Amino acid sequence: MTQYVVRNRILLALRPAARDFIAARSLVRPMVAGEVIYEEGAYAVFPHTGLISPMATMANGKSVEKTSVGHEGFLGFGLIMGGSGAFGRCVVQVPGYASWLSKVDLDEALQEFQCVRETMLRYAKSLITQLMETVACNSLHSAEQRSIRWLLTAHDSVVGNRFNLTQQVIAEVLGLRRATVSAVCSELLSEGLIEYTRGDITIVNRAGLESKACECFHKIRKASM
Repeated sequence: MTQYVVRNRILLALRPAARDFIAARSLVRPMVAGEVIYEEGAYAVFPHTGLISPMATMANGKSVEKTSVGHEGFLGFGLIMGGSGAFGRCVVQVPGYASWLSKVDLDEALQEFQCVRETMLRYAKSLITQLMETVACNSLHSAEQRSIRWLLTAHDSVVGNRFNLTQQVIAEVLGLRRATVSAVCSELLSEGLIEYTRGDITIVNRAGLESKACECFHKIRKASM
């Protein structure tokens, strides 16, 4: 049986009794790149590693990321506000693993443990900050800065420096042309900041990437910590 380490910050922030309750009711399993987690939301999903993007899809078929959710948060905020889900169609962009908790069990945890609602609402506040900063970033900053911001966010969502991520995924979540992302990655490769091989990206120089990132990354990261 595979042993998973609890890395989700929301679960780790709970009191031991609440954490044990949720652990006993949760299903923990891997997330595969490209997997659609849910579209309506009968479950709350707590990533431990990996990155999930709630996507907005237009009538012409084009899509863009609304936000990203990693081990700092969870999917299913609408469930604690009386809704059916959180963001609509959610797609795994960086593979990892997560805990699935049914709406019924989540409702029971919310009633039984005050710390569950308090912790989730604190995350909601940081998520609002992330959404606002992302809007500003997409409007004001270059394709390179936006790509670096997203690479750093992806790096924060995994253990280690190497993870599976294609240039096509970066283009889709940021609403950029594939050729634009390829040019950005080629430049970062030539500067020795990343390595890119067959869909795997290795962060070689994290400090160097951060020095090229826009201020939005640091604001978003601070809000989620």
